[in-house]
Amino acid sequence: MATAKKASARKAAAKKAPARKQAANSSKTKTAARKAGAAKKATAKKAVSKKTPAKKAGPAKKATAKKAAPRRNAPKPRFGEVFLEKQRQALLAERRRYTEHAERYEAEAEQLVSEREPGDVQFDEESGEGDSIAVERDRALQISAREREEIAEIDAALARIKDGTYGICVVSGKPIPKERLEAIPHASMRVEVKSSGPAWRRP
Repeated sequence: MATAKKASARKAAAKKAPARKQAANSSKTKTAARKAGAAKKATAKKAVSKKTPAKKAGPAKKATAKKAAPRRNAPKPRFGEVFLEKQRQALLAERRRYTEHAERYEAEAEQLVSEREPGDVQFDEESGEGDSIAVERDRALQISAREREEIAEIDAALARIKDGTYGICVVSGKPIPKERLEAIPHASMRVEVKSSGPAWRRP
């Protein structure tokens, strides 16, 4: 009887051994699975860390617009836009008139030369003699030259209106009275400066 009981106990132990082995194998499998999952997670983290990091925001763009260069202190106009425009129109009208006169006298001088016959007496400065055609031609050329000088003065006055110095005496730097400018729009000097010497030819 005792022998039979021992044999039964051995059989039971033998049956339990495979079961234990199966349990151990099962636990090992679970452990391996856990390790595999942990390894996958670690690999995924490394992969994420290896990705190119987001570019850092660069420094703020420099303002493309450069600071405006300081403007030169332009002289402040003495008169308002209405008066200056009135003077400009008067100057332009005078310029047209002087130009017409200069061209007319220049054409007259040329015509006098073309009408002169080869046998006419030439003007002689020593004797003071000469024909009337030569005298008339010289007079026409002188008038034309004076008209051209006036045109140059008008152009200078228009330039002064543009640069903001209109109405300032070009010699003394003092203001020219408004009344004088209204009478002579291209005046460039005060009366006392103009009359101070014969060298000044400007109005």
